[in-house]
Amino acid sequence: MITDERITSFIQSMIPDMEGVLGQIEREAIEDGVPIIRKETREWMKTLLLVKRPVRVLEVGTAVGFSAIFMSRYIPEEGHITTIENWEPRIRKAKENLIRAGVGNRITLLEGDATEVLKTLEGGFDFIFMDAAKGQYIRFLPEVLRLLAEGGVLVSDNVLQEGEVLDSRYVVERRNRTIHGRMREYLYMLKNHELLATSVIPLGDGVAFSVKCSGRNME
Repeated sequence: MITDERITSFIQSMIPDMEGVLGQIEREAIEDGVPIIRKETREWMKTLLLVKRPVRVLEVGTAVGFSAIFMSRYIPEEGHITTIENWEPRIRKAKENLIRAGVGNRITLLEGDATEVLKTLEGGFDFIFMDAAKGQYIRFLPEVLRLLAEGGVLVSDNVLQEGEVLDSRYVVERRNRTIHGRMREYLYMLKNHELLATSVIPLGDGVAFSVKCSGRNME
């Protein structure tokens, strides 16, 4: 928990439960132990999407399709989401969920390692949601920046790792040190990149909110 548990509980208490198919998908994911976007982060994303109104959306890390389906509700009718997933069991479930939700025409699921899939895409995405393996964010970033349109938004989820990213690497369990180091490096790059203006928000498990700007807009 990276924020006061009482505050998080209070915020969550005001968020209504998801209903219909999306609510079923959310409950199934929780029961199956599939990590999906947290309630408070989800609500913040909804507001952000309604403000930004992105037409081309890219998601790195589909899981079972919950967040892609959720986002599809809050983008313009002409909007389209491209989402990438590498793990076959989750690909199968995501395809099933896209059909259940009736959004197959608005969401394209690409199968494969995002490192390779990203290279095949053309740029101009208005909104990119990074929600894949945390240790891989740093590897995806060069292609993600190429694909993000000027003025576009990059949202990176789970960047504070339950607060562990604040700790010295010597305090972190040995098996987690590579992910810990890569996430700290990723956050440093976001905060210091010449084309990005980034804020790190202690929401959910930590969210990095970045906007791609030209050099002159950063002065």
